[in-house]
Amino acid sequence: MHLFRNISTLCAIALLWAPVIVRGQSSAGIPRPSATGAPRQQDTLSLPAIPKDELKGFKNLFETSTVGGVTGTRLNPMAISFVESYMRKYGKGLRDMKKWATPYFTLIDNILTQHGLPRELKYLAVIESGLRYNAISWTGAVGPWAFMPAAGRQYGLTVTNGYDERLDYYKSTHAAARMLTDLYSKYQDWLLVIAAYNCGAGNVDKAIKRSSSRDFWKLQYYLPTESMNHVKKFISTHYVFEGEGGITTVTKEETKELLLNKATALNEEELKNSTTHKITGRFHSAVILKYIEMEPASFNKYNPGFDDSISLNGTYELRLPVAQMNRFIAKRYEILDESIQRILDPSGRH
Repeated sequence: MHLFRNISTLCAIALLWAPVIVRGQSSAGIPRPSATGAPRQQDTLSLPAIPKDELKGFKNLFETSTVGGVTGTRLNPMAISFVESYMRKYGKGLRDMKKWATPYFTLIDNILTQHGLPRELKYLAVIESGLRYNAISWTGAVGPWAFMPAAGRQYGLTVTNGYDERLDYYKSTHAAARMLTDLYSKYQDWLLVIAAYNCGAGNVDKAIKRSSSRDFWKLQYYLPTESMNHVKKFISTHYVFEGEGGITTVTKEETKELLLNKATALNEEELKNSTTHKITGRFHSAVILKYIEMEPASFNKYNPGFDDSISLNGTYELRLPVAQMNRFIAKRYEILDESIQRILDPSGRH
């Protein structure tokens, strides 16, 4: 999955608009380009604007940030210089993309959620292809997820001279999700997954062996330069779109630290008057709060890193005051159903 050789290509393709071929799923609601290739004015969607200068307060990335409503982790110091330069060069192009990419992101989000993957992985498609369905890299990787022919076939896509499902947004996103799932099962580290998606698991394995480390920041210089930078482009793009880092922008060990450091210690009385219940499934904290009538700050105190952790692991040891736990248990199936609907349709149109 090689990215285009020249980094400037990203900025160019980020400004292009191309129709999406989606077989097996209606493309209704996806804006069509005007004759100039840009989205028509009536097709652009109103989105919260990224600050005019996304580098304002950039120094604060060294400090703890907010991720999923709870205390997050700082940007790795080894990424600061690259991210700062990247945001200066390509921030405008990515902000422009944010104005027209919502239909694409909605499709990708839904599919990633179905596969139990973090939705932030959609930014991999941004750096692979600029979201263009017909993108072709210098290595011959094709489509929004930049599949080489062999990898496309391996993950269920038909690739022949007359028919190429790598161009199919719906099918190629499912294929990418299957590949990302396999890579995560192997590495348990999203930064290594991003690297392996670009240069192949073999090259990542060699880097691990040569560096005697599974920490991206320690093994990065044993990777192909393009792949090392690919990971940093992903982190940078995440920061441009989200304004912060997240579960997919840190190493395995940093993830553990992130989740552990989110905890605000409960006092003895709070522990005594609370109880735990192991849950499985894609519960969403906002839906739980609605049903148990609890404030977000209080819920986060009892359940640090809830949304990140359950998205990553699928299970969670939920802790709540006894009264709220009783409400949760009584309504847990309704809560789970509404949570899934919310995740599949973040706009709330379900």
